[in-house]
Amino acid sequence: MKSGKQRRLEIKARRRQRAMSSTKGNTFSRLGNVRPAGVVAADHLQLSHVDTYGFLPAFYVDLPFTCRICGVNEIWTAARQKWWYEMAKGHIDSTAAHCRQCRRDIRAEKQLQKEHMKEMAQKKPHPNEAFFKNI
Repeated sequence: MKSGKQRRLEIKARRRQRAMSSTKGNTFSRLGNVRPAGVVAADHLQLSHVDTYGFLPAFYVDLPFTCRICGVNEIWTAARQKWWYEMAKGHIDSTAAHCRQCRRDIRAEKQLQKEHMKEMAQKKPHPNEAFFKNI
């Protein structure tokens, strides 16, 4: 009789084998070893931070998307995806939502907010403020 742990390992191995040999399921396994032009290979060692039940990609392809703020159509390149998933450790199910210009605007706005908060922290309190804190 096998333990639960041994049984789970066998099931996982069988599922992995089936996923690699099957034409059903993941888009990447359907393509097999054939890679379209302009793709970037994925490094599964760098994707070890991903905790998902789904399959990890074998490679990245350019993905078109529409910016949520301004509505501009852009392409999330395979190289940028590789950086996002493997270097920045983004989750494998996340995708691009904002164009480059909107991301710059968001960063600039956050920087302004930080500077404002630093100024507010250095500002002298109002003389009556101490009275209201004791209430």
